[in-house]
Amino acid sequence: MLNSLKFLLKNQLQQNRQTKKNSGFTLIELLVGMIIAVLVITPLLGFMINILSTDRKEQAKANSEQEIKTALDYITQDLQQAVYIYDQDGLTNNGNNGISDNLPPEEAADAGCDNAATCAPVLVFWKRTLREQVVPIEAGANCGATPPVGCDDAYVYSLIGYYLVTEDSDTWSDVARITRFEISAGVPNADDADDREDDDGFVPFNLAGAGDLQTKMKRWGEDNPNDPTDKAAGPYTVNFGSTVLIDYIDLDSGGAPPSEIQCDLTGEQKVPEDNPAINSFYACVNSQRNYARIYLRGNALARIQNTNNFGDRSSSFFPVGTVQVQGSGSLFTN
Repeated sequence: MLNSLKFLLKNQLQQNRQTKKNSGFTLIELLVGMIIAVLVITPLLGFMINILSTDRKEQAKANSEQEIKTALDYITQDLQQAVYIYDQDGLTNNGNNGISDNLPPEEAADAGCDNAATCAPVLVFWKRTLREQVVPIEAGANCGATPPVGCDDAYVYSLIGYYLVTEDSDTWSDVARITRFEISAGVPNADDADDREDDDGFVPFNLAGAGDLQTKMKRWGEDNPNDPTDKAAGPYTVNFGSTVLIDYIDLDSGGAPPSEIQCDLTGEQKVPEDNPAINSFYACVNSQRNYARIYLRGNALARIQNTNNFGDRSSSFFPVGTVQVQGSGSLFTN
């Protein structure tokens, strides 16, 4: 009898051990495991997210810095060919004292620049533009062929304007952008110098009449009934939405950094004049000496987030570029 009881007890103990062996993890063991997993995985996920966020910000900064440099290089090459650069007086006055009423937005363009509050000229100048192989120089010349046959190059005058545009757009950023405005003279016909196809709104400047060079250049675009060579400028068909040079230009008028350059040299004028709403793109222009110092500030934060105002902790996201350019051309007047 005693042996039977021992046998039954032994079998029961073995069954209990087998049951415990196959029962898996207890609820407490699972909870402990989950807590440990969370404690390990959460910092790793945060570390990965931080790396991705940092990489995105650094890429945005690098892109803005490169674009600022590229834009200034382009403006420099353009401005080096200038024969005359308009200062603040020339761009803001009207009639015979300035060309404001003959430029967009006063003289409306086709699209994208019809409001002076959202589209302001900053750098406006005349330059000589090369037209390659457009003048026939021998019998049977065909300048319209590809490539042209028997043709020579020619230079024409162009009016160039760089504008700071802040108008809302579905295509561009919600900060500011710089657009390039250009109208050029056509190449004169070999048989008739007055027969040429100018860009819409273009009229040549006139150096005849009284006054110094600045006085005469400020009269551009005014219709003079006593001189048929003085004709009114405009209207234009330039679409400012398709002539953007660079986007993501800073538009913070609150905590923006102080100006990097001061227009305090003799003969310089700041264009546009002191205006908190336009302090990210301006130029110090000396029309008499035909040079300009240019300041440009980007906004890399606008590429990655909606809150993109300047601050001490975010100053590295606002790359700045400055350049001084001397126009190599010149105009002579009596």
